[in-house]
Amino acid sequence: MLTSICGINWGDEGKGRMVDLLSSQYDVVCRYQGGNNAGHTVINERGKFILNLLPSGILREDVVNVLGCGMVVDLKHLYEEAARLRAQGVKITPDNLKISDRAVITMPYHVLLDCLEEERLADKKFGSTRRGIAPVYADKYMKKAFRMGELFHPELLAERAKSIAEWKNLTVAGGYKSKPVTAEEILEYFKQYGEPFKEYICDTGVYLNEAHKAGKKIMFEAQLGALRDIDYGIYPYTSSSSTIAAYAPIGAGVPNLKLDKSIGIMKAYSTCVGEGPFTAESFGEKAEELRKAGGEYGAATGRPRRVGPFDVVASRYGIRCQGADEIALTKLDVLSYLDEIEICTAYKLDSKRIDEFPFPDVLDKCKPVLETVKGWHCDISGCRKASDLPQAAIEYVRLIEKLCDCKIKYVSVGAERDQIVVL
Repeated sequence: MLTSICGINWGDEGKGRMVDLLSSQYDVVCRYQGGNNAGHTVINERGKFILNLLPSGILREDVVNVLGCGMVVDLKHLYEEAARLRAQGVKITPDNLKISDRAVITMPYHVLLDCLEEERLADKKFGSTRRGIAPVYADKYMKKAFRMGELFHPELLAERAKSIAEWKNLTVAGGYKSKPVTAEEILEYFKQYGEPFKEYICDTGVYLNEAHKAGKKIMFEAQLGALRDIDYGIYPYTSSSSTIAAYAPIGAGVPNLKLDKSIGIMKAYSTCVGEGPFTAESFGEKAEELRKAGGEYGAATGRPRRVGPFDVVASRYGIRCQGADEIALTKLDVLSYLDEIEICTAYKLDSKRIDEFPFPDVLDKCKPVLETVKGWHCDISGCRKASDLPQAAIEYVRLIEKLCDCKIKYVSVGAERDQIVVL
């Protein structure tokens, strides 16, 4: 069984809590794209955990976790994240964590370049997390990046460090007039933060193929959502990798395998971190009430998330991009304070109603078409089965299911591991 857990919207949909819940049914959990530019917050009986690079399956001792070849790995961040989790009692060893030898390494100069470019753009910035993601993916496709497997070839690594430092300084020192990068700094970075992970590095393609042949169940964990995908998202306000479920086997290291199921995650309302068009966005007091009710602040950045009503147009598009077979609807409990709940059922562009998600360049001209439904205005955090939910809450879920044309199987009513209703 190969299953992808993927985001339907702009990211921050609650994928981490769903991976944590469902990982009990799987033997392997694999991240296949992105880096430490997003975070998954997981709350279970052991405490609260914030994960940026490590898969959410790391919180289960009997699950093997994989960082696939489609990822970009900030070694310093990984070192510190692993240390923090170990201090919280989480086991992290070469037995339960495998890192692809083909995964690209995010370097300190990538982070520097990310920051320098955002500062240069000023009020035209993309809203980068300043974690070096765009620069490192750019280097990957220019074939000037370092990969994890190179740590086993120090002589070749030293030669490449000289060459790449010289090339990178054309931009760092020559373009941005910043302090030059040196080969010595590069090699010291590898020694300090790369050496501790050498035992974890392997050909994840071989490992995952053998696991699949042995009948192991494999879950692929995405970062961000369909609307942040480099091809299908709100370009250029996207990530620099493919967040799409169909990319999961490729980014994991097993392009020969096919997914059996795609589970899409979306919130019961809309949230968005960073810049870019967000048609259903709410403002003022209405937005602040929803933000506070949902604790909507980025796990990786701490930034306040932009919020709004559930967006049918964007969600239906995201479901199609992700090929979602079923949906997990998260944070339904957050809406419990409302007497009436708004839903964005369509967009209006130049006085014309549109039901399909348009080309990103026209999104800023779109206005939301809002409809209002009755709220339930009571605490649902203790509900554990469908019959426990108020009728108005069931009707809201079924309406979203109908409008988005995809089965909603899971509904979360709180952040704890057991606060879930299976429909």
